[in-house]
Amino acid sequence: MTSEGKAHSMTINVNPDVLIWARETAGFTLEDAARKLFSTGVRATAEQKLEALESGEIEPSRTQLNSFSKLYKRPLLAFYMEQPPRAGRRGQDFRQSPDSRTKRENALLDALLRDVKARQEAIRDILLDDEDFLEHKFVGSVSLQTNVVTTVASIARELGFDYTDVSLRRGDPDKLFKRLRTKVEDIGIFVLLLSDLGSHHSTIPSSVFRGFAIADDVAPFIVINAKEARASRSFTLMHELAHIWLGTTGVSGQASTDIPKSETAKIERFCNDVAGEFLLPSEHFRKDMPKFDPNDSERAELVVDSIASKWSVSDPMVAYRLHRTGDLSSDAYARLREAYAIRWQAAQRKQKEKMKDGDGPNPHVVKSHNLGNALMEVVYRTVRGNALTYTKAANLLGAKPSAVEPLLRRHEAKRNKSDLFSNVNGTS
Repeated sequence: MTSEGKAHSMTINVNPDVLIWARETAGFTLEDAARKLFSTGVRATAEQKLEALESGEIEPSRTQLNSFSKLYKRPLLAFYMEQPPRAGRRGQDFRQSPDSRTKRENALLDALLRDVKARQEAIRDILLDDEDFLEHKFVGSVSLQTNVVTTVASIARELGFDYTDVSLRRGDPDKLFKRLRTKVEDIGIFVLLLSDLGSHHSTIPSSVFRGFAIADDVAPFIVINAKEARASRSFTLMHELAHIWLGTTGVSGQASTDIPKSETAKIERFCNDVAGEFLLPSEHFRKDMPKFDPNDSERAELVVDSIASKWSVSDPMVAYRLHRTGDLSSDAYARLREAYAIRWQAAQRKQKEKMKDGDGPNPHVVKSHNLGNALMEVVYRTVRGNALTYTKAANLLGAKPSAVEPLLRRHEAKRNKSDLFSNVNGTS
């Protein structure tokens, strides 16, 4: 057989529409994908090579399909489908302003959610193999008819956190988030900070999504966009926790002040109100609050700053809460929200410049922090117990197999330090 005949025998009949679907739903432009898949040769550029495959002019080889599968994070069998499937579900889409997001941004989000769902299902299987495991009864334990304060009290009891005690808010908003995240993970909910598919080229801004909840009674997951402002993460965490209590799986966006008309908008408003009441209990945060005209945004800004500092929450969150309580007019709230957005963008630019100067943190520290202690602990126990391979552990951690052991060792050191601290406290 000639070399040309051999080459032809290695090609596979694939619907080119499936290739286009796989690329687009993974969030890649043709140019980006071509650059990662092919090199420019004498006869054709990388883009021309991919265009030829996606137009059906050339059939892909098995090797090329393996490359597509790896880059687009799709199983190899997906490329043998006769037609592209219908758009994948995000659960319920609670975002209130879809027109502000591009097709590519939504494609990146869908790819991220597929990845998270695959990890969640794998963790669920691991937990179900544990004979001592009990399902979480708090998942789906309330409804939209449940009073907001009643829901907040239920969450507070489960977490063992007195949300009305301002003395527990000592420190900055980031410390409050870490404290709450630990409480949430301690009751069996996995909390991850994610914003890309493993590369800054696939970064999804917080304007596309703020959080995502998988309301599963075995392995409930909360994902918070890692690009979310640190001061705002507690609000997103409690918002997604409210989704868990409602039993509603889906993706959430920026808080909306519009009157909710659809069922999803009503759910989103309920979750915002639960998060707001938990972080700023109405009977407490407004005590001794200076009076101001609802339209006076300048005076309101001073009051907002004072409340935010006292309760360790973000300024935008306080402004939203005051708007919901009727203390701040819609126009004044809009002015403050715009001012806070400008301030946030400036902080982002400053942070990017800092990263360019090489002052970024250790990538293993960042990865471990973003994955959360709950996920790291499950992977650590199953790998050390020889119940999970390094390859599967890498998939769960969203890391290369070579990075698994360094991540596990870091978690082990943290674990041992925590045990030592507990023993010292117990004997003191």
